[in-house]
Formats: sequence, structure tokens, C-alpha cells
Amino acid sequence: MTILIDHHSDHNDAGDDIVEKNVTEEETELVLDGGFVAPHTNSFGHTFRDYDAQSERRRSVEEFYKTNHIGQTVDFVRRMREEYGKLNRTEMSIWECCELLNEFVDESDPDLDEPQIEHLLQTAEAIRKDYPDEDWLHLTGLIHDLGKVLLHPSFGELPQWAVVGDTYPVGCAFDESIVHHKYFKENPDFNNPSYNTEHGIYKEGCGLDNVFMSWGHDDYMYLVAKANKTTLPSAGLFIIRYHSFYALHKSEAYKHLMNDEDRENMKWLKVFNKYDLYSKSKVRINVEEVKPYYLSLINKYFPAKLKW
Repeated sequence: MTILIDHHSDHNDAGDDIVEKNVTEEETELVLDGGFVAPHTNSFGHTFRDYDAQSERRRSVEEFYKTNHIGQTVDFVRRMREEYGKLNRTEMSIWECCELLNEFVDESDPDLDEPQIEHLLQTAEAIRKDYPDEDWLHLTGLIHDLGKVLLHPSFGELPQWAVVGDTYPVGCAFDESIVHHKYFKENPDFNNPSYNTEHGIYKEGCGLDNVFMSWGHDDYMYLVAKANKTTLPSAGLFIIRYHSFYALHKSEAYKHLMNDEDRENMKWLKVFNKYDLYSKSKVRINVEEVKPYYLSLINKYFPAKLKW
């Protein structure tokens, strides 16, 4: 794979060759002949994941994370996993779920204000162009955010702080690399000696599958996919559960909790993350044109109807 970027380097984190290219702010289209173009700026004209940029959304994003960091406790996560793990809300297809997301905009995201289905297809199509033979990765791109249906009234209409945003482990110390870390001081677990050490309730190398992550759309979609017996490879499930775990794949925190399978799957998550983040642009996807392809992948890896 070749990724076109605009700075000097011989390779990127995934070991791919990089071709130097000057990218203007307007050049945000997905190119067909050389790979994925990483644009300079997000939809608001700022660098990606800049939580201090003076954009119209900065204050609301920070307020979001304050509420999120106070509310995400071990007890809350256990309660949500037990309640939503029953999968007794409804039955619907993957595509029906995609269409439900048209109603929502992610309040935690400083880079995008488009309906979620636009981002899903932008991500999937960008991956498809650079990895044409990895159809499981295309589908993972499409479905990685479907857990955001937790915002819908039929799913309990959970508040955004319990659905979106960066994720992180609970039950051990909150790493300082987590965005707006200062607000964890008001979290009830922050001063709990059982939860505020490096390992907390976990053991070295226990594996991330045994770690409680802050509750949200990532963990919910992971539970849905597993319970409905998807045939996606383990790397696909890993991406779904940890794609918002920026403290790990951006800052390399919590690596002491990983096992060998996690480390292997991490390679694919780092590939995926480039597309998940940098495909957030004003580029529009023709939904009806690509729909037949993604329906074929859904039929390959999932049952016709899923329990949610």
C-alpha cells in the first residue's frame, strides 16, 4: 500500500512506503491511482484531533469529555454490559442499522459534523481502494460505528457521553495521555486504591478481551457481533472494540495488559485507524452505487437479521 502525504519520511508506522506529495486544503477527494490522500485539515479547517483548536465545537467537546470522564466507572460499565449484553432491544439487519445512524452527529468528534453513515462509507471506500483483497476490512470500516444506535430512543436513548468519544480501560489508573485527563479527578474510581494503580484489577498480559473498557458504541457493537456469531476474523472484532482506544494506538499506553493475539491484531488496527480518522471530510459517497457491494459482504459475514 502507498499512502500519499505531505511531509518528508521514508515510511510510516505500518511500514508502508510513502510518496511525498503536496496536498492543498481543497484536495480531500479519495484518489484511485495511488492510494489514500491524508488531507491537511478536518471539516472545520483545523488539524485532526486538535481538542484545543478554537472551533465552534471546542467548548461542547470539552464539556462532553468532562461528563464522560466523571461517569465512566467500573460499576457503570458492568451495569451497561449486563443490560445491553442481553440483546433484547430489537432484530434488524446491518444495513437497517446503518440507515438509523443518519439521524445522529457525534458530539465528541472535533473533526466532523456529518451524519454517521457518511463517515462509515468514507472509511470503507478508502480502505477498499488500498486493500481491494481484504473484504473483511471493508466491511469492518462500514460497521465499526454501528453501536452508536445506542443514541436511538428504541435503544434507551443513552446520553452521548455513554456512547461516543475516546475509550479507555476502567478498573486501573487513567493514563495521562487520555484527552482532557484532568476531569478524571472527579471520577469516583480515581481515588479508589483497588482501581487507581497501573494494573488495578488486572494482571500483566491478561489480554484486552479481559479488560473492562469505558462503555460506548465500540464495546456494544463488539458484543453484538460476537453474540450474532459473525465470521469476521479476530482482527475485525479487535478493530470494532478498540478503534476509539487512542491512548493505546496513539500513545501506546496500557500495552502491559496486551497478550500476543492483541499485539498481532494491533497491526491491523493501526492500518484501519488512518482511514477512520483521515477519511473524515466533505467528500460525498454515492450510497446507491456502493450499496450492492456492501450488502454482499454483510451476507458473507453476518446473518440476515441480528439481535441488538
